[in-house]
Amino acid sequence: MLVKAFRGALTVCGAVMGIGAAWWITNLLNSQGITFVPMYQDAIVYLLCCLTFAIIVFVFSNKLISLTVRFTKAIEKKLQEMPLTDVILGAGGLIVGLFIAYLISFPLNQIALPGVSIFLTVVIYILLGYLGISVAIKRRDELSWLCPHKKASKDKDMFDGYRAQPKILDTSVIIDGRIFDICKTGFIEGPLIIPSFVLEELRHIADSSDALKRNRGRRGLDILNRIQKELNIPVKIYEKDFDDSVEVDTRLLKVARLLNGKIITNDYNLNKVAEFQGVAVLNINELANAMKPIVLPGEEMVVQVVKDGKEVGQGVAYLDDGTMIVVDGGKKHVGETIGVLVTSVLQTAAGRMIFAKPKPVDKVS
Repeated sequence: MLVKAFRGALTVCGAVMGIGAAWWITNLLNSQGITFVPMYQDAIVYLLCCLTFAIIVFVFSNKLISLTVRFTKAIEKKLQEMPLTDVILGAGGLIVGLFIAYLISFPLNQIALPGVSIFLTVVIYILLGYLGISVAIKRRDELSWLCPHKKASKDKDMFDGYRAQPKILDTSVIIDGRIFDICKTGFIEGPLIIPSFVLEELRHIADSSDALKRNRGRRGLDILNRIQKELNIPVKIYEKDFDDSVEVDTRLLKVARLLNGKIITNDYNLNKVAEFQGVAVLNINELANAMKPIVLPGEEMVVQVVKDGKEVGQGVAYLDDGTMIVVDGGKKHVGETIGVLVTSVLQTAAGRMIFAKPKPVDKVS
């Protein structure tokens, strides 16, 4: 019944559009002195245009209603995912943009070309309305004084009792396992947030037919249980989920923005995307590299050469933290513990690499 009512309303709107088109056509014909039926020309034009537009709109009314419903649902879904502050600022930006568009388009309406002025007015309203929304949302930090109550979100109210920012764990850092030891040392303050979709991803990995993936998933679940039972740090499950078609990384970034939290990860790509979107990230790999001992050229150390290097005559050794040492001329000392002299240090994305050469002394047993 409701659909029929909408179709009827759309048909009436089509008829009104036909009347507008007929008015324009009759004025054009009369101004040019064109007459086909002297007595009834205007009435026939109005009747034909009215019926034509009404029939066209009626035929396509189902598609129009369907498109309108889908468009409305898409907008509603986007608004639900956006923080309330962004919605308020976007609405304010739209109002300002439309007001500026009105000031600009007012002189255009005085132009003697109605078709051109109407087209330009519509374009200006659309363009400035969009710019108003976009600028207001992208400049949210500078406009934060307009919305002083930042904790209006129910999601944020869950963590108002904690002084530290929430830390959101991603799947990779849970499976990695080092997060337990870091939390145990007390360097990370809670609460730790585990989104429900991360738990679901861990469960899928733990149920995988591949033995390696299955073991990694189970280890991740064990790490979470140990954090919750053995450490004095609050662990919260974030139940709110987003569209399943959206990638886990994208959902993590949305959670971080909603909770004003930081993401703990060792995923390089997620780290870069988060930095681009202004989301704070704590990268476990970067922490591990920062904690490696600083070695300066000219220092001496004792290492065990374990294998050949890539270049001729090179040998390779490792420090206790896994830092690779390339020993020039160390191939002949493979399997031996020798003293070396550091010649240079190279910092790469994968970590630190040390270059050295054997000391001109006897071998160290």
